[in-house]
Amino acid sequence: MSSRDILPTGRKALQINIDTNFYGTFAEIGGGQEVARHFFLAGGASGTIAKSISAYDKSFSDAHYNKHQKGRYVSEDRLTKMLNYEYNQLDELLPERKKDTCLFAFADTVEVLNYNKDNYSHGWMGVRFQLTPDGPANTVVLHVKLQEPDGLLQQTTLGILGVNLLYACIRYHQHPRQFLESLADNLTLDRFRVNAIRMDGPDLEYVDNRLLAVQLVKSGMSHAVMFDKNGDVQQPSEMLYKKNVLAFRGTFRPITYIAKDILNKSMELFKKDEDYEEGNTLSFCELTLNNLSTKDEEVDEQDFLERVNMLNSIGQNVMVSDIQEYFRLVDFFKLFKLKKLRIVMGVPTLEKVFDEKYYTNLRGGLLESIGIMFPKNMKLYIYPTLRKSGDKSELTTSKNLNMDSKHKLLYEYLLENHFILDIKSSMSDQLHIKSREVWQMIRDGNADWEKYVPMKIAKIIKEKKLFKDKI
Repeated sequence: MSSRDILPTGRKALQINIDTNFYGTFAEIGGGQEVARHFFLAGGASGTIAKSISAYDKSFSDAHYNKHQKGRYVSEDRLTKMLNYEYNQLDELLPERKKDTCLFAFADTVEVLNYNKDNYSHGWMGVRFQLTPDGPANTVVLHVKLQEPDGLLQQTTLGILGVNLLYACIRYHQHPRQFLESLADNLTLDRFRVNAIRMDGPDLEYVDNRLLAVQLVKSGMSHAVMFDKNGDVQQPSEMLYKKNVLAFRGTFRPITYIAKDILNKSMELFKKDEDYEEGNTLSFCELTLNNLSTKDEEVDEQDFLERVNMLNSIGQNVMVSDIQEYFRLVDFFKLFKLKKLRIVMGVPTLEKVFDEKYYTNLRGGLLESIGIMFPKNMKLYIYPTLRKSGDKSELTTSKNLNMDSKHKLLYEYLLENHFILDIKSSMSDQLHIKSREVWQMIRDGNADWEKYVPMKIAKIIKEKKLFKDKI
């Protein structure tokens, strides 16, 4: 836990006004001018604010920030255009200040809760700023989800968050974890979530935005973050909104031929849907925080990067979440209005889904979890496993699973209505091999591990000497 002092919001604004040489613009759309207001109320605002603007009307907004093409108003693209316009204007109009002033442009574009309270309350917020007079510009952008049930309360939260962000850019730019922690100063996490953050610029080159994103999840500021196939941090709603989604949870330590077969065969099954849309379908591999932790319950950051890099090397998007139960994962996806959702799992995991001990905290127990987990657009894809029966091994699928008798009718309902479908494996000779066994072979120096891992992955493991000392 950090020992730093948490200053009231007004005191932070006053310190920036009085004790720093930061001078710039506030451009706020959609949530009032709540951030700038704190600096005006604190006193000494003339030392900080060159301009404050709120271009609410879409025509005014487009005239300033989007002259040549149409686009979404609450988006990262619009935020970037706002930051570009405002910062460039400062640079052009204030040449006399460059020698002794750190210029900045703060911007946000937000959709707060409407009168009917039926919209998705969220926004983009960012700062472009110098850390030395006449120095290079750095940029920090974040996406915020507003959770309060009232528009005025959301505006108040935006104002505090904006002050925290600008203060963090000035005071904590060299300490990314304190930077993130400080965003929640004078706020509670039931008021907002930060779903994505990125820090870029010559003075911020040391920051690994992938690790920063994982810290969002670890700190509780976000339930999930995503990385595209290039390893770049993305906002979940930007990637998932109204998509057909295929999700495969695993440890991927390491990625085996079996894991690759699961990915390939599940996508083949998905493509058989009558209204499958190739251009609107996204698959990704998901890691939960417990799959990124050591036995001391700390996220092993280097191990995380290695696994993301390997998944990216085989063309996979990646999600990292703090969501343990599958029914909660399905419930989380409802935010993004998915067209179709397919979750891939093996037979052992399917058995856990129907184990009542995981639902003792639900009033409706197993029945409630199943109700949440199987909306009409959701299906489970089940990968088979080999199980010993005496001296023989038997292929176990969803069809011959030994289900507890008290759950049998419920399970048969899901099978009969095609909520649970089997994936046909083409790797029957390796079904008995588990990822952890391959990891143990690597640790033991047993060269047989290479039989079970794709060549590209094996090459990465050998070149980087991975998994030798991991727990």
